[in-house]
Amino acid sequence: MGTETVRTGVSDEATGLRREQRGWYFYDWACSVYSTSVLTVFLGPYLTSVADNAADADGYVHPLGIPVRAGSFFAYSVSLSVIVAVVLMPLVGSAADRTGRKKRLLGAAAYTGAAATTGMFFLDGDRYLLGGALLIVANAAQCVALMLYNSYLPQIAPPEERDTISSRGWAFGYASGSLVLVADLVLYSAHDSFGLSETEAVRICLAAAGLWWGAFTLVALRWLRDRGGRAAEVTAPGLRQLAATVRDMRRHPLTLSFLLAYLIYNDGIQTVISQASIYGSQELGLGQSTLIGAVLMVQVLAVAGALTMGRLARTHGAKRTILGSLVAWTVTLAAGYFLPAGAPVWFFVLAGGIGLVLGGSQALSRSLFSHLVPPGKEAEYFAAYEVSDRGMSWLGPLLFGITYQLSGSYRSAIISLVVFFVIGFALLARVPVRQAISEAGNPVPQKI
Repeated sequence: MGTETVRTGVSDEATGLRREQRGWYFYDWACSVYSTSVLTVFLGPYLTSVADNAADADGYVHPLGIPVRAGSFFAYSVSLSVIVAVVLMPLVGSAADRTGRKKRLLGAAAYTGAAATTGMFFLDGDRYLLGGALLIVANAAQCVALMLYNSYLPQIAPPEERDTISSRGWAFGYASGSLVLVADLVLYSAHDSFGLSETEAVRICLAAAGLWWGAFTLVALRWLRDRGGRAAEVTAPGLRQLAATVRDMRRHPLTLSFLLAYLIYNDGIQTVISQASIYGSQELGLGQSTLIGAVLMVQVLAVAGALTMGRLARTHGAKRTILGSLVAWTVTLAAGYFLPAGAPVWFFVLAGGIGLVLGGSQALSRSLFSHLVPPGKEAEYFAAYEVSDRGMSWLGPLLFGITYQLSGSYRSAIISLVVFFVIGFALLARVPVRQAISEAGNPVPQKI
């Protein structure tokens, strides 16, 4: 009888874990539409056009009296949103570990972001400040929510399954993005048939992403569960809490070394994601339908790429697979500098290269970091990770924006991002991940 009880308990625990994993996948399904439809496709070119409407004769807008090129406003807004997130994420991460109310905090962040995204329906005319404000709120909320979401990974997946589980999560997200982009493409391309102007179609696509985000977050929140928190402790303000987490990481210097490498190369990835549509529209002269189609290709190939790189990690190890992806990123980005204007077929070739490495490099980085987190500090450490994932991604857009502001060339701006991949590769290659996992107090997988 005792043996049966033990087996039943183990079976129930395994069933509960699989259920949580499905819920975890569904949050990626919910929120990835914001990253694809809003941040990658529509908002950059659209907010830039709104800023152009408000610009003076020299092409500048003046938020808070500061002269800013209309073409740089979107990049600067992304940078500011991430600075806000840097303050919030460590505070929320520490609170999640301390109270054990991770699910509630995830819901609050997700619905704040979804509401701001839905509010983009009202962005029209010359309301560039409204667009900037909604972007800052939505993107900061997305950063906080993803930090909490990522911190579930060590709790819902045993070490030997994390590469696979993480890759599936990314695949779910890219599949969701693909599905919604198909609907966006139909609505945008045939907006006249629906009695809509081009601007109205874009605003509907933006708002629909917020509604999608909010609706499917309900599924994730239903299946994820909270766990007990740590003993009560004082939670410092955001930046002080981040500093405290980094000081704690100094006891795990190899974890900190990986985080530094990730901070660098992922800044390049995030900037390519957020600025590619501006490069395509402003520098290459491509239409919105072409950009949507290219991003749709990225989403479809990213599903296959994430799953394929997950399988490669099982045979070659996550670190080697990530290093290979960084080489591919460097080559692809360098090739992008030479793309001819008005030639969509070459832009699609470039998009295909990005799609094949995009999901896998991010999914494997997340699962690799999960092995380096000391038990009981998942949300706190993933707050620092999210600062690297999106939180420090203000530097890439800032470099992109400044390079364009100084040179007036988006080609110069895009090639400036190669430095992030080269430095990130060099730093990651120096991290002994097996030793890092052992020193964090976690079991070392057979292949890592």
